[in-house]
Amino acid sequence: MTCDERRNRYDRRDLGLLLLRLGTGGVLAAHGAQKLFGWFGGHGLEGTGAFMESVGFAPGKASATASGLAEAGGGALLALGLATPAAGAAAAGAMVGATAVHAPNGFFNTGGGYEYAATLGLAAAGLAVTGPGRLSLDHALDHVLDRGWMVPAALAGTAAVTAVVVGARNRRVRERQQGKQDALFEE
Repeated sequence: MTCDERRNRYDRRDLGLLLLRLGTGGVLAAHGAQKLFGWFGGHGLEGTGAFMESVGFAPGKASATASGLAEAGGGALLALGLATPAAGAAAAGAMVGATAVHAPNGFFNTGGGYEYAATLGLAAAGLAVTGPGRLSLDHALDHVLDRGWMVPAALAGTAAVTAVVVGARNRRVRERQQGKQDALFEE
């Protein structure tokens, strides 16, 4: 392979990573802004907090804040290509929570399933692993916030916190469902 062919391959890869970062990060940042500020037709912290409480995340407002920050902050940082391991891990963790809410509806988004949340989460995690490419702030800053050891640390830390939060949510949902009984006799 010639030097020009190698350079063109890297240029294409960097451009592809930039497009993936901008698209994934932009969508995540917009979703987070809906939760935090009520922008783009969102419900802000109060409305999102009430929803979060209704689907088992408690306390609702704190859950909405954490989810909104992970999406908005993680998404914005992904789009910029800054602190990519932490940004991707945070966004992926938020999407695991969303996936848990939508999982009972099946896979496809058309039926309220988890397809969309899972896709965003996988894209964010993939970016955390692959890195932002050369067209990024991480590259411009000599990868000071994108070291190799940061990838497993960020993903493991996020996985542990997400497992606790989603596990507690799932327990609350089960307890609620067990508390509901069907009527023994029809009236």
